[in-house]
Amino acid sequence: MAQRLLIFVAALIFAFPANAQKFDLHRGINISHWLSQSSDRGDVRAKKFTREDVKFIAEQGFDHIRIPIDEEQMFDEQLNPEEEAFTLLHNALAWCKEFKLRAVVDLHILRTHHFNASEKPLFTQPQAQEQFYDCWRKISAELKGYPHSMVAYELMNEPVADDPKVWNQIVNNCLKVVRELEPKRKIIIGANRWQSFDMVKELEVPAKDKNIIISFHFYNPFPLTHFRASWTDQKDNPLHVTYPGVMADKEAAEKLPKALKDKFGWLASDGGYNDISTLEQQIKQAYDAAMRMGKPLYLGEFGAIHGADEPSRIRWYRDIVSICEKYGIGYTAWDYKGGFGIIRGGKIQHEMIKALTGK
Repeated sequence: MAQRLLIFVAALIFAFPANAQKFDLHRGINISHWLSQSSDRGDVRAKKFTREDVKFIAEQGFDHIRIPIDEEQMFDEQLNPEEEAFTLLHNALAWCKEFKLRAVVDLHILRTHHFNASEKPLFTQPQAQEQFYDCWRKISAELKGYPHSMVAYELMNEPVADDPKVWNQIVNNCLKVVRELEPKRKIIIGANRWQSFDMVKELEVPAKDKNIIISFHFYNPFPLTHFRASWTDQKDNPLHVTYPGVMADKEAAEKLPKALKDKFGWLASDGGYNDISTLEQQIKQAYDAAMRMGKPLYLGEFGAIHGADEPSRIRWYRDIVSICEKYGIGYTAWDYKGGFGIIRGGKIQHEMIKALTGK
């Protein structure tokens, strides 16, 4: 495998001139549930994302993809690389090269850290931290031949540490490991607490490293973006949620049983009001913090689930894109073919794509 991959990567390097365009992120899409958060293997996994998908993404006006990968898909428990998974990743990067897309390789879930798990050994066990760093030694060994203009690394998705200082220490240690191997690679580092916009100010990264990009995620207002999502506390929301304005009808909220009214009645109050200005105020917190650090800002995930009010979804996407364009923030929508996707049940979501890219 190693010799074959060296030849493969060498061919890609030759295809990119030394003065190739610098690494910029503008409009992207997340390739979810392929090399991450999926039990699919073999032909089923291989067919979930193909050359034709990358071609389609490029044709819709996107300039990059974010590829979430999970430790348990890419490595066995001794951190030996899984050949099949890395072959798929290399295939995807080859297709990106063919269709002139950039790629963010995002280490999404670790065996010792899942963003929704109650226990996260990564933050308490030195052995778990060393395993995290070793993942990146091995990922770098696989991918370091790709041009800096084409591939960036995102060290970990949505850290959730009780103390942001603990995340700062761990992620900076990981950065040092990667920098020993790849001094000039673009590295994306996300804020603590699910990469929240209001936690970017707590992030600490080396001021002199000019190849760091700061990342945040944005899913506000949550009752809209995760409307009745089965894995959230919104799953039993009986109210119809809209955007912009007050999210729910006051008369409908008043008629709810007490338990539901206590939980969801606020959606019909002033506290349930959202528009482009409220979203901008929140996103600007992340932007201002990144600017104080002297680093570019990247919105690595945002999306509103299918099932939410469709006109509201599209208005929300347009407003998020408008804010990002105003502040020069690159963005990557969640996701390609999942529950938030630009393809849903095999059908292309044209209005959603138009909101994201103008196509």
